[in-house]
Amino acid sequence: MLQLLYSAIFGEMLLILTLLFKTPLRKLVIISLDRLKRGRGPIVVTTVGATLVVVLSSSLYSIAKIQQRTVEAGTLNPTDQVLISNHILEASLMGFVLFLALMIDRLHHYIRELRLLRKTMEAVKKQSRSFEDGKNGNSEEHKALTEEIATLKAKVKELESACETKGSKAMALETEVEALRKQSEGLLMEYDRLLADNQNLQSQL
Repeated sequence: MLQLLYSAIFGEMLLILTLLFKTPLRKLVIISLDRLKRGRGPIVVTTVGATLVVVLSSSLYSIAKIQQRTVEAGTLNPTDQVLISNHILEASLMGFVLFLALMIDRLHHYIRELRLLRKTMEAVKKQSRSFEDGKNGNSEEHKALTEEIATLKAKVKELESACETKGSKAMALETEVEALRKQSEGLLMEYDRLLADNQNLQSQL
């Protein structure tokens, strides 16, 4: 289970790095994500996500049950220490997998909006050029083009503002990912330490 979760995390991190940097693989990944969001793709992704949430809830319930048993007994035996550490590690990794999946979805969405913004800006530039080239044409046509350009420019400003806001959100998400990664590493080290303590106690018994 842990190996599968670590493989999923590293795969998602690699996918995020591919989306963040402009490489030949980025276009292929975006096309693949576009196809994944069509047809039965969303149903499959939702099913997998729901399964992870159920397993995560089960781990959290097991942690709460062990803690309740510890409160009743007044002490935490080595076996319960290992079990609770294992459940905490699994819950952290599953939460990390879900968080990275959400981040991949948002990055893909922002990249598509950025492409739309660039296309809009190119359309504005083309309209501006055609307006400049046709200055000697019909005045009504010039007026219509002027209004259209003003509307497009306003839309570009709105999209740029939205893009900057979403970019700052993406940076905040990256910071949270790094913090969760460090927390996961700390939990893994704590798990290894508790496992070693358990082995020492068993050898002493």
